[in-house]
Amino acid sequence: MKITILGMGCKKCVEVYDNVKKAIEELKIDAEVVKIADAAKIAEYVMSTPGVVVDDEVIFEGKVPSVEEIKNELSKL
Repeated sequence: MKITILGMGCKKCVEVYDNVKKAIEELKIDAEVVKIADAAKIAEYVMSTPGVVVDDEVIFEGKVPSVEEIKNELSKL
């Protein structure tokens, strides 16, 4: 599983990254987590950041999802 965090490095984007890392640890999921800060690449996925993409599917856009929200979405995949 590849999880991509979309954002320019703002406080909210860092918080999303931390929440994703915690969620995959708690779920014991083997996932690659990458960050994309390039505006052109971000625009290919979302119009507002932060964003979370799992295997090319946008699951969150323009909000900071909680660890529980992330775990809930990842459990569906």
